[in-house]
Amino acid sequence: MTRRRQPTARQVRLGIELRKLREAAGLKAREVAILLGTDSAQMTQIESGAAAVSEERVRRLAAHYSCVDADLIDALVVMASDRTRGWWEEYQGRLPTPFLDLPELEHHAAYRWDVDFLHVPGLFQTEDYARALFAFINPEFPESDVERWVEHRMKRRVIIERPDPVPYETVIHETALRIRVRDRAAARTQLTRVLELSEPDHVVVRVIPLDRDDFPGAVSAMTYAGGPVTQLDTLVRDSPNGPMFIDAAAQLTRFRTVFRKVKALSLAPERSRDFIHRLAKEL
Repeated sequence: MTRRRQPTARQVRLGIELRKLREAAGLKAREVAILLGTDSAQMTQIESGAAAVSEERVRRLAAHYSCVDADLIDALVVMASDRTRGWWEEYQGRLPTPFLDLPELEHHAAYRWDVDFLHVPGLFQTEDYARALFAFINPEFPESDVERWVEHRMKRRVIIERPDPVPYETVIHETALRIRVRDRAAARTQLTRVLELSEPDHVVVRVIPLDRDDFPGAVSAMTYAGGPVTQLDTLVRDSPNGPMFIDAAAQLTRFRTVFRKVKALSLAPERSRDFIHRLAKEL
């Protein structure tokens, strides 16, 4: 069993899911340790993501827990055996860890949903837009740091541009499309970028107009990454220290409900594209 210096969010999630299965089976960690011929310390390391766990051990644990959900077990096995070394690893030590975990999550996502009310979604942002945003939010950052953040954000767009793209759907409020983080020219270029990137069938953009009734706008921007099975979906919320990953079933259910509501209030994709095109012409 390999001891990790710092587990990724994906590795931590595997440990969390194994702990959930154990607790659902009504077993204590020390009881399972005896069944596996190990000790409680190693069980703690496995369930915290601090120690790697083999495919064979994942399946043995699932058997001890009387888990009969074959799709979930197979998904956990993939998480345990995955050895992907993605582009985000080049930012190790150059960006906070959560910002390495986010592109890894996106890389493995079955689909991706966004809801944005104040800014154009990150996957759609131009370099100028992202640069102005980072420089304004973090005025103390030197220019070299801002450029690193911008570069990282631009690379994340690969998930919708690669040969096997992640299906992506976003709901954007008109406010986010109208806010000028720079000037008119930059705003027009940004809207054009949204239109260009939303042309493929796997990318869907919906707009909520300002004049829409019955929309309190009481939720903040959110990202939702679908897992191979529903139990492995992840909600991502912004926090002062970077993205926060949420796996609680109740919160995941709540977001899916919110997403259905905002979709119902938004314009259809074609009407949304026409709406964005009109906004760009106004500039």
